[in-house]
Amino acid sequence: MQTGGDPFPLTFTFKQDGAKLTGTVNGPQGQPLPLNDGKVVGDKVSFFVQADMNGAPAKFISEGIIKGDEIALNIKVEGGQDFGTTALKRAK
Repeated sequence: MQTGGDPFPLTFTFKQDGAKLTGTVNGPQGQPLPLNDGKVVGDKVSFFVQADMNGAPAKFISEGIIKGDEIALNIKVEGGQDFGTTALKRAK
């Protein structure tokens, strides 16, 4: 993911139980953040993450499409910046 500067890695861990999606995301600081309100409906996935952005709380909303071992994921800040779509690839 990139926020205007250099790109930085995000590592997602997902666990699916029927339509319910749980897990975490680890960002550049390495602090795992829980996925909230995670859902899987058909090939669509959605969840949000609460995080600190420059000292203020921010809600990062993610929606994506599952394609085999990849997820095309769009991430945006509620009421703010859209980071565009990124491809998540399953670790092997």
